[in-house]
Amino acid sequence: MQLTKAFVGQRLRGLFSMPREEDLRSLRELIEAGKVTPVIDRTYPLAEVPEAIRYLEKGRARGKVVITV
Repeated sequence: MQLTKAFVGQRLRGLFSMPREEDLRSLRELIEAGKVTPVIDRTYPLAEVPEAIRYLEKGRARGKVVITV
């Protein structure tokens, strides 16, 4: 952290969250009811990971990029 002080005016710190059991139950209910679904932009096989990374680096992904094994 000392090195970053020379370049960054703000104090940097990690972000941690502790999920509450009640929140996780509510989320599970929404997923099971089909009210929450992940948005998958593209799927790549494991052999095409470099292509997937290039795609992400372009900043055009509009959802998750999934690597299938």
